[in-house]
Amino acid sequence: MAGPPPTRLWTRPFLLLLLASFVYFTADGMAFAVLSRYVDGQLGGGEVGAGLAFGAFSLTALVLRPYAGRLADRRGRRALMVGGAALFALAALGHLAATTLPILIGLRLTMGVAEAFFFVAAFAAVADLAPEGRQGEAITYDSLTLYLGIAVGPVLAEIALGEDRYWAVWIAAAAVAALATLICLGLTETRPEPTEDSAGGRLLHRAGVLPGVVLMAGVWGMAGYFTLAPLFAVRDLGLAGASPYLLAFGGVVILARLIGAKLPDRVGARRLSGTAMVITAAGLLIMGLWADPIGLLVGTMVLALGVAFTTPALALLAISGVPAAQRGAALGTFSAFIDLAFGLGPVTLGAVAAASTIPLAFASSAGVALLGTFMLWLGTRARTPSAVPASQD
Repeated sequence: MAGPPPTRLWTRPFLLLLLASFVYFTADGMAFAVLSRYVDGQLGGGEVGAGLAFGAFSLTALVLRPYAGRLADRRGRRALMVGGAALFALAALGHLAATTLPILIGLRLTMGVAEAFFFVAAFAAVADLAPEGRQGEAITYDSLTLYLGIAVGPVLAEIALGEDRYWAVWIAAAAVAALATLICLGLTETRPEPTEDSAGGRLLHRAGVLPGVVLMAGVWGMAGYFTLAPLFAVRDLGLAGASPYLLAFGGVVILARLIGAKLPDRVGARRLSGTAMVITAAGLLIMGLWADPIGLLVGTMVLALGVAFTTPALALLAISGVPAAQRGAALGTFSAFIDLAFGLGPVTLGAVAAASTIPLAFASSAGVALLGTFMLWLGTRARTPSAVPASQD
């Protein structure tokens, strides 16, 4: 069980938790970096097979995140993080036997289970370890580990892959996930003392629904961007590739979160998330109306700025006023909407692009983000937002 309420943010348990998350998401980045090439080149699954393999991951993560949240409140955060990282390591090692597409899809479904357990438990543990008034800052730092891991993982995967050594990638990813498991074993349990209603009630926690729906509206355009921007850059703009734009996107998100880590607590979750959603919509609209390389770059950077603060602010909103013993359930419900966005967004926007143009698909995503902003205002208008000053270490 957790000890007394924390008074400092930068403690050994907090740093160890960030390290565990970074290592886990590095393994995650290694696995997905070569997945499409493996499906197409080794299994002959083509684009459809690659899409099925990617989608399988999101399917189990979507279904199990709310359950993982409840389990984290009942059994503890540490157990789910250890179990999730260990399960990921076993599934990565299982790729050595993935000689057919159905076997690979089964392993990706298993990785989705691991993701649900680890992600939700880690988010809840971060909130547990943060002093009152600095939970948004702590969540922002933890969210950076995902981006950093996904940035480092593909580099390690390419080194392991060489010419055609997929087996080396799977073994390396399993080894990195095993390292994350060992780090998690060194964590202390942060779950607060349970109360009578700490794990009761419905599977979906009410506090996570509105922030989750708004998050889906914001992530919707980002998911479509990752799907359509590479095609737009090469096919429509005649560029060599989209890597400079994707690099700019990642760089802006990381830099903004580092510089503005304290903003969710100081500005307030409601105000910052609403502002971030409007900025997200602006970035998508720029790409929709300014359809050339410069417009794509400007729109990418504005979109990244909005995305940088959307998730931390809305995650803070999801746990605001929620008893500490119910944080896992609230965050499990909240984070499930990420999978909905990544599952439905690319398909819907791909259909819009096929029926019209990619810029129009970007512009329609701006409309979705603005709709989410309106829902946020409508659902929280009775509340009085206040900026909470960050405590000092």
